[in-house]
Amino acid sequence: MKLATIPVEHPKTVSDRRDGRLVILAPDRLSLGLVPREDYPNLLDALERWEYAEPRLREIEKALADGAWPATEPVEGARFLAPLPRTWSWLDGSAFIQHIVLVRKARGAEPPEDLKTVPLMYQGISDGFLGPTDDIPLLDPSYGLDFEAEVAVVLDDVPLGTTAADAHAHIKLLLLMNDVSLRMLIPRELKAGFGFFHGKPVSSFAPFAVTPDALGAAWKDGRLHLEMRSSYNGSLFGHPNAKEMFFGFHQLIEHAAKTRALPAGTILGSGTVSNEDESVGSSCLAEKRMLEQIHNGTIVTPFMKVGDTIEIEMLQDGESVFGKIAQTVTTE
Repeated sequence: MKLATIPVEHPKTVSDRRDGRLVILAPDRLSLGLVPREDYPNLLDALERWEYAEPRLREIEKALADGAWPATEPVEGARFLAPLPRTWSWLDGSAFIQHIVLVRKARGAEPPEDLKTVPLMYQGISDGFLGPTDDIPLLDPSYGLDFEAEVAVVLDDVPLGTTAADAHAHIKLLLLMNDVSLRMLIPRELKAGFGFFHGKPVSSFAPFAVTPDALGAAWKDGRLHLEMRSSYNGSLFGHPNAKEMFFGFHQLIEHAAKTRALPAGTILGSGTVSNEDESVGSSCLAEKRMLEQIHNGTIVTPFMKVGDTIEIEMLQDGESVFGKIAQTVTTE
């Protein structure tokens, strides 16, 4: 099952404007079925009642397949918001060891001693996300704008102290995202010892949230076994495979739930997809810049500037799994 969010046509409330309307992708992949607002007005509401919402949403999906439910919204030309335009919590792990090592080198820092035993994680902005085609604002080129192609999961209520063995059951949806970063602001923030703030602005998401069963054999061991394809200014930039996560999502959930319960609707990111095989390219500019420094002694690739474009997508059997992120950098 694939879910998405579109704007409410005539918004009357704050929730209408900010949370959008829940829709289901029809099996023909050409149209969208509207979920009755009296059932579940938006995806966050459905996630908070997922035990009841999932069976109802699957009923609607089947009715769409049988032609017994009106598919009134064509996919082509539809304006999509992020699947969860806002939520209670956004956590980002860093589960790809190669990325950690390269980015730490870029700012002259060593990897943590417990790199392979304790996941890295931070909590970022969750009160509003960009949609798949929304522009990326850049107020100052000196900030060092970068894209980061990631996989993420959406959780139901996760109790405090949940173990990795029990964590799989709490993963309800998967997402594709661009974790936007301002690289030149990050070193000072980390050096101050108080973590990310200005260096991690609003992130963006591909149109569709996908249930794990819809991914078939590509979803196993708490990892998505598909290539992350990023095209920068119209050229393929990288296609590393997300299966090389060192920590699976179940392990990231255990780490996140160590001292807190996680509310339904929590989004948990994988960190930038990265492989040891350099021939597959990268999922962010910072890695490419560090590799240039290592191999050639000088950095050639600049960070993003106004007018640059980034497209991010994952394919399975030739079809787009989450839809495409396609963004342009603008001044506002």
